[in-house]
Amino acid sequence: MQPWWRDAVIYQIYPRSFADTNGDGIGDLQGILDRLEYLEWLGVDCLWLTPIYPSPMADFSYDVANYTDVEPLFGDLQLFDRLLAEVHERGMRLILDWVPNHTSIKHPWFEQARSSRTNPYRDFYVWRDGAGPGIPPNNWVRAWANEPAWTYDASTDQWYLHCFLPEQPDLNWANPAVRAAMHDTLRFWLDRGVDGFRMDVIHLLAKDPNFTDDPEDLKVLSHVVLNHQDGIHELLKGIRNVVKDYEGDPMMVGEVYLIDAPLVATYYGDGDELDLAFNFEPMFRPWRAEAWREIVNRVIENHDHRDAWPTWVLNNHDAPRIASRLRSAERVAAAAVLLLTLRGTPFLFQGEELGLENAVLGDGEVIDPGFRDGARAPIPWDATPTHGWTSAAWMAFPPDASDKSVAVERNDPQSMLSMYRAVLELRKGSVALKSGDFRWVTSDDRVLAYERVNGQEVLRILINFSHDAVEVSDRGHLLFSTGRDHRDGFDGHLRPDEAVILAV
Repeated sequence: MQPWWRDAVIYQIYPRSFADTNGDGIGDLQGILDRLEYLEWLGVDCLWLTPIYPSPMADFSYDVANYTDVEPLFGDLQLFDRLLAEVHERGMRLILDWVPNHTSIKHPWFEQARSSRTNPYRDFYVWRDGAGPGIPPNNWVRAWANEPAWTYDASTDQWYLHCFLPEQPDLNWANPAVRAAMHDTLRFWLDRGVDGFRMDVIHLLAKDPNFTDDPEDLKVLSHVVLNHQDGIHELLKGIRNVVKDYEGDPMMVGEVYLIDAPLVATYYGDGDELDLAFNFEPMFRPWRAEAWREIVNRVIENHDHRDAWPTWVLNNHDAPRIASRLRSAERVAAAAVLLLTLRGTPFLFQGEELGLENAVLGDGEVIDPGFRDGARAPIPWDATPTHGWTSAAWMAFPPDASDKSVAVERNDPQSMLSMYRAVLELRKGSVALKSGDFRWVTSDDRVLAYERVNGQEVLRILINFSHDAVEVSDRGHLLFSTGRDHRDGFDGHLRPDEAVILAV
């Protein structure tokens, strides 16, 4: 029996922008609880919550002040337990975002660590002497700014490492006490019944013990995308031993933000490290058939020999939404078919199923340190002035929020939401789409054509990447189309930007 996460469609929730119930304009756990009926109706299998831990919010909960509690803005542990129980009652699963590379500057560990060089928690973090007066230990650059990844702490006359904000000091995973403490944070949530973790920037845990300078011509990219050490594999095996000690095969999906597909694939190990590693390349490649053919072939090349299961993602909280990137509802619909029919585990980001675009923010409205606000705009639930929120939301809604609200799209059989639900329903009933083999089909260069096969079940997917109609030789029973009434059948003519699923 294969692991549950191979068949699953995973839905990412950014809690502060999902649904608010207490009138403060910030989404909360009760809001998620109240909308579980919608998520069950949509047809997703697992919910991934971005961090819900107590936090000063320098990086919106990715600066963790306590790994074993819930941020009061979102609720409390009792409410979380109710949410988890209801998710399970509805036949879905829930995974949490785990942030192992860094804490908040307000975490008690760091407050102790910076108090003196001899404090027992000093070695929980990465401290170094400068390369000279006022000079950081090396040339590493932090994320989101061309600034040093080090901050000088005058009270102890040393520099501490932070690959992200100065408010996010890096943990020292070379210290066995850190590993033990962080393993315990996993056990805390696994004991409550969570189904796994999305592991934030997991590739950063192993640092170069010599703290060698990054190449001058690459350092502007930030050390985040340059850091890879072979020691990460032993760390991952240790983490896996903790997670897999629990029943139900809790999932480990890692954010390995390295722009190197073969290197990312090594984070699966030999089936003894991550279960899944995010494949971010689709979010940065042009919408062209040859580009996607290359991406899929690279995934096949780097995953199949490891028996590693791929992931597919078009959107997340860190990147512009695909609807803003493609600027075409027809192409967004075709991309959805692609996402949900490739071999691997698809991840959806809240609002993707509505075809939401990035929010357009004015001067002074951008507050995220990584300038990612637009993709994190609140979900419009209806066409009322507050779009189903109990008060004004914490930031602006996406464009056309009323027309693209859940209530409006749910009642429109031609909407993006209805299209997503139909493909999800088709996928749920098809072993070929969930776990079948993949093979290419020869077609016009403007068309991506492939089959998903399980025994006698053969489904052929055709995606027209062009704005032109294309004639193909394929025939079959039309199961789904983004561009025609399904009763029309399929006559070999692909309409502009159309995607179809055929039973062969």
